[in-house]
Amino acid sequence: MKLQKLIIISLLSIISNAQTPQDFYNIIDAVSENQIEKNIQTLVNFGTRNTFSDTLSNSRGIGAARRWIKSEFETISNDCNNCLNVFYQKDLVTKKGNNRVPHDAWVVNVLAVQKGTKHPNNYIIMSGDIDSRGSDTMDFTTDAPGANDNASGMAGTIEAARVLSHYQFENSIIYVGLSGEEQGLFGGAGLAAYAKKQGWNIIGVFNNDMIGNIQGVDGVIDNRTFRIFSEPVAANESERERTLRRFYGGEVDGISRQLARYIHKNTHTFMPEMNPMMVYRLDRFGRGGHHRPFNDLGFAGIRIMEAHENYTQQHQDIREENGIAYGDVIEHVNFNYTKKLTAVNAINLASLAWAPAAPKTVVIGGIVEANAKFKWDKVEGAKGYKIYWRDTTSPTWDHSRYVGNVDAFTLEGIVIDNYFFGIASVGENGIESVITFPNNIIK
Repeated sequence: MKLQKLIIISLLSIISNAQTPQDFYNIIDAVSENQIEKNIQTLVNFGTRNTFSDTLSNSRGIGAARRWIKSEFETISNDCNNCLNVFYQKDLVTKKGNNRVPHDAWVVNVLAVQKGTKHPNNYIIMSGDIDSRGSDTMDFTTDAPGANDNASGMAGTIEAARVLSHYQFENSIIYVGLSGEEQGLFGGAGLAAYAKKQGWNIIGVFNNDMIGNIQGVDGVIDNRTFRIFSEPVAANESERERTLRRFYGGEVDGISRQLARYIHKNTHTFMPEMNPMMVYRLDRFGRGGHHRPFNDLGFAGIRIMEAHENYTQQHQDIREENGIAYGDVIEHVNFNYTKKLTAVNAINLASLAWAPAAPKTVVIGGIVEANAKFKWDKVEGAKGYKIYWRDTTSPTWDHSRYVGNVDAFTLEGIVIDNYFFGIASVGENGIESVITFPNNIIK
């Protein structure tokens, strides 16, 4: 009888650790709108979070804000048996040669690392920006509440950490508050360089910058649509890669674009009420975000943000002119929308953290044939592989075939000239990796 009981308990343990679609719905349901509102209000209450503002006060300025964020991550860690490693990462930024830096200062990022159980050096990163600004980025004393830009992204990152800390993952997740965004993406650049130096294998970076506004300056009100910005190809691609792309395709199939498609697909699967909008651009026209420094070093990274911006509420001192109220105040934030976009992040972080690695090498062939041929490197933890293909003008992967635990396959009757192709690894849990676009040709 005791043996039977032990077997049952053991089986229940296995079942509870398995990943099923219900796990993703549970993650969505666990995201708290009230907690997000509370966190945004706390960040707003620091008055200004300008990167060069007060660092000594306990109630005002960037110093108080980052200490509070660190304490929130530590509280979450205490609740999950110290599952997060919380620390500062910083770089000195000097006034010399920087026309948006009023004085020398440490740009300090706050990290909470949830280590993976099997592949701790594989990382998925979710970031929000700590800092805020008013009309003049050099003015570090005027009130700049930064409720939407970017207390919303920072609050979402803290909330994602709270929710996902209750799960174990094979890959590592980093939740981070980045500083210095408004003066030149300093925090992201510092962390990207740190990651490179540490030899981190970054699967993807989710930069959340403004995820709380639903009413645009154009008058559109929309609480379902959000944008996913991604660059088309890696900024540091080699000459050989550029040549292959010219002759064999891939102009819109870089690693960041595949990450965007991954988020798009998972959102449609688990949050069909949402409308993810892929934007084929690194960022908004002529503007930048904290995923870019990672892209510059060859890491996959995207920006998740609201679809309809209101420019009277961005980078503005609080005032009223000609009947228009300016300023990024909390009254303009839609907390339910921020909750939804936080959930979008959380399910995709979890999916990638539970997924096997993507194939590193995918070789394609089938020139002047009626069949498309593939070879790829197997990866640890994959039970099989799935071939995806789409029309060359389609933004999404529209066709797929699971081919089992093999390292080569021929799609008969599929002419290579008419489609783009990719390969994803599939884990024992059925969760897939990001798709790898072919990076070599069968001779």
